[in-house]
Amino acid sequence: MESSSEEMTAPAPETVPGSGGTAVDPGSAGAVGTATAAGAEAGADAVNGTTTDADADAGTGTDGLPVSPGPSPSGGAPAIRPASLSPSRASDFMQCPLLYRFRVIDRLPEKPSPAATRGTLVHAVLERLFDAPPAERTVPRARSLVPAQWDRLRETRPEVRELFADDPDGERLATWLSEAERLVERWFSLEDPTRLEPAERELFVEAELESGLTLRGIIDRVDVAPTGEVRIVDYKTGKAPRPEYAEGALFQMKFYALVVWRLKRVVPRRLQLVYLGSGDVLTYDPVPADLRQVERKLLALWDAIRLATETGDWRPRPTKLCGWCDHQAHCPEFGGTPPPYPPASRAAGSAEGAQGRMGPD
Repeated sequence: MESSSEEMTAPAPETVPGSGGTAVDPGSAGAVGTATAAGAEAGADAVNGTTTDADADAGTGTDGLPVSPGPSPSGGAPAIRPASLSPSRASDFMQCPLLYRFRVIDRLPEKPSPAATRGTLVHAVLERLFDAPPAERTVPRARSLVPAQWDRLRETRPEVRELFADDPDGERLATWLSEAERLVERWFSLEDPTRLEPAERELFVEAELESGLTLRGIIDRVDVAPTGEVRIVDYKTGKAPRPEYAEGALFQMKFYALVVWRLKRVVPRRLQLVYLGSGDVLTYDPVPADLRQVERKLLALWDAIRLATETGDWRPRPTKLCGWCDHQAHCPEFGGTPPPYPPASRAAGSAEGAQGRMGPD
């Protein structure tokens, strides 16, 4: 792990160290891909409080919901075949196919958690801090953004208000906000925002593979050096994983790198995970062979999702994470019964509000 991340800065930054990577046109805001100020990022991992990417789809249904009709295992309404995938939904299926079904196909509601909401808040603060001139990107300014972004979050996502509905004196809220401020402050020990000038923040990326599978997601930050090297940065509000679990943590970043590569034929020079919970920075310099392997893995995963969609075979995969799942009442492992499958048909263009980060002003 490394704790320095100032290779792509402004003005006149040094190039990112390491080998591999193809240069893109320097100074181009479109060097990575077509950006929209998207506002969908998944809630925090219930176990460690880290944030993960959520689908940022519009017009294809919540969380990249596939909308192509297929055979129905029950002979009733047609099943819905998958058409797109994001890192969080891919992780859901790998963790538990039934969880994927509950979130993507059944769209069962999930209560906001303090960890997830804190992750959303911290991400919003770090994004907004770069609106200020470099010299004004200070710890006091960042801390001052926390209350305003919390107010905005409550306005845009009213469901988070219930987190502190039983806290009439505001003690738990004050502690929670202080924890968010500490995470924001710790970031300054890992990166120097006065030397950074991101090319993109909260960048929505989307690419269609030759197979027809669409990959999409939200990248926290993209830095582009004057020489063209691209760095993809993701903030995590939890603790860094142990070395034996680092590969799993990098899956999301390699997913993003694959999308960027397929979009612009540029391999990002560096992938960087900034863990605010533990004060660590995990970096990885990908090469094309890495990304081809990720693509093969995603295609195999896509085939498995399509098969489950057509057969209705969404098997639960019990793990220690089940204790944090909101859907135990519907899970056979806990004596529950899943909703009827396939669910009632719905308009293909519907896009319900997904839990995630706040959108633009």
